Amino acid sequence: MTMPSPHSAPQLGELEQQVMNLLWETSPRNVREVMDALPSKPAYTTITTVMQNLKTKNMVRAQRQGRFVLYLPQLSREEYVARQMHQALDASNDMAASILHFVQDLPEEGLEMLRNYLDQS
Repeated sequence: MTMPSPHSAPQLGELEQQVMNLLWETSPRNVREVMDALPSKPAYTTITTVMQNLKTKNMVRAQRQGRFVLYLPQLSREEYVARQMHQALDASNDMAASILHFVQDLPEEGLEMLRNYLDQS
C-alpha cells in the first residue's frame, strides 16, 4: 500500500468545497450550522455524508462537545492550495516550464512578494 505524498491534496466536489470554505471562515461548526449557512439548504443527511467524506479525505476532524459533533479543518486554506500547486507541478512533464508559465501570469503584487521572498532566502 502506497502512502499519500505529504503534498497530496484530495479532489473536492462542489459541495465539499463549499463546506470547507465555511469551515475555513469560521470553525468549529456542527452539521446544522453548516446546513444553515449554505445557500442551497441541503438536507441534514447530505451534510452528514459530506462531513464523513471530508473526514475520510483528512480534510476535517470531528470533536464531540456535549451532544454535538463539531468539525474543524485539518489544513488551512493556504496549506490546501499549496498542496494543490505541488500536485500540479509533480504532474508536469517540465516543472521549470510550468513554474515559468505560472510566474508570467502573476499580478505585479504576486511578483513583488516572490522577489521579496527570494531576496530573504
